Amino acid sequence: MTKTFNSAQDMPDPTTKQWIGFIGMVFGMFMAVLDIQIVASSIAEIQAGISATSDQITWVQTAYLIAEVIVIPITGWLTMTFSTRYLFTVCCLGFTIMSVATACSWSIGSIIVFRALQGLFGGVLIPTVFGVIYTMFPKRLQPTLTIIVGSVVTIAPTTGPILGGYLTDQFSWHYLFLINVIPGLLVALSTWFYVDLDKPNLSLLKKIDLPGILLIAISLGCLQYVLEEGVRDGWFDSDSIIGFSLVSVGAMIWMFYRELTIENPVIDLYAFRNINFAFGCMFSFVIGLGLYVAVYLLPLQLSIVLGLNSYQIGLYVTIAGIFQFFSAPLAGFLSKKIDLRLMLALGFLMFGVSGLANSGQTADSGFWEFFLAQALRGLSLMLCFLPINLIALGTLPIHEIKNASGLYNLMRNLGGAIGLAVFNTFWINWTKEGYALLRNNITATSEKSLQYYEGLSANLGNVAHLPDNELGALKMIYQMTQREAAVISFNNLYMLMAGIFLSMLFIIPFLQKVRIDDDASSAGH
Repeated sequence: MTKTFNSAQDMPDPTTKQWIGFIGMVFGMFMAVLDIQIVASSIAEIQAGISATSDQITWVQTAYLIAEVIVIPITGWLTMTFSTRYLFTVCCLGFTIMSVATACSWSIGSIIVFRALQGLFGGVLIPTVFGVIYTMFPKRLQPTLTIIVGSVVTIAPTTGPILGGYLTDQFSWHYLFLINVIPGLLVALSTWFYVDLDKPNLSLLKKIDLPGILLIAISLGCLQYVLEEGVRDGWFDSDSIIGFSLVSVGAMIWMFYRELTIENPVIDLYAFRNINFAFGCMFSFVIGLGLYVAVYLLPLQLSIVLGLNSYQIGLYVTIAGIFQFFSAPLAGFLSKKIDLRLMLALGFLMFGVSGLANSGQTADSGFWEFFLAQALRGLSLMLCFLPINLIALGTLPIHEIKNASGLYNLMRNLGGAIGLAVFNTFWINWTKEGYALLRNNITATSEKSLQYYEGLSANLGNVAHLPDNELGALKMIYQMTQREAAVISFNNLYMLMAGIFLSMLFIIPFLQKVRIDDDASSAGH
């Protein structure tokens, strides 16, 4: 029989079966997060396999993200209605079935539908695991489990493109999704047999807030569309972007009004009255921005500026993952020795400094020039992730955790989505501005430019014996100018990221102090 506990300190130590069930759930969450980025390095192969256009194929990733963002905030209500066991098992099976269906897709339309359904099921798995940490385990175990789950959430986006590229190179793009089958079935079985936290409360279906669910879907779905398509469509130069933006804002305002005034809302926005949770969501947003933008920027920079292949890029990217792995025990140790707010400040400071370290790169920078920045970022992630999880969710009463977990995870995903859209726009604009600035300084009246051109033209004629060596020299100068403009743009983007993280240090003093051994039910009061 399932018991209800008023606080985390009342909970007994978990049984062996509960540990097995929880480990299975964490692995299920890993699959869901991994599949966000696993297609990133294999888009070209998928496009060729289903005969899609370059504009159409982007929806393989966009469809997953839109569905995931829509379902995350209502996961708390779904869990309370159907129970953790039933909901997680069904969604894990659904995720697995949709993975097989995606691998068997025959057209762009079919793969978009199956990816959207996969994202819908996968989106439920992520916040559910966070909620389980604070509803199944005593408070003394929560920091350790947060480190484990945090490592999964932060490592999976980095692992996705590397694993996806390897599977596509060695086998085919179909295996990006087929690898989910056996783990998905095992996770569903372990959850069904070993997780029994709560019972279904089907009476909530009689009070279902269908208009609220619809408004959430419209608002977040349209927002995700705007963020994904805005860069390609020129943002507000496009009528469709303007239309979807207006619909998103209107639905969001209506949704906020409804959820704050009805008796049984699908999401409880009053959780934001807890100052630690409100600020925690803000920090979660910034962490999501840093996590996803960094994973996006570095491979792009290494490919465009240094011309590295997928394997070489993987060597650079894994540095952050290795140092993150080593930071886990450090984060656990510090959480018990120092104020969590100080630990959070240290994490954000290190992430900010890593951005500054990355902002001085040149076109000749190699592995070791990138090493320090990646090492600092890897060390900082758990120092950011652990304290903010404990501060935001650990101060709430247990009966509010399920709902709050969905909102908290939504903010991290929105941070990533908005961050990618904004940084990608800045990258395009700043690269164009950098190129225009450099081009204005490379003129026929510039003595240095003329000398460089003549020397390059002569070398091409002597070494390569090219008849069009002058045209070749101009082309090389153009390529170098484009490359240097990209270098300037990337450095500015890292500076911007550093500024965002360092500015968050000024908000930390407003957080209430939380101790690991505090009672969760009273800490929020």
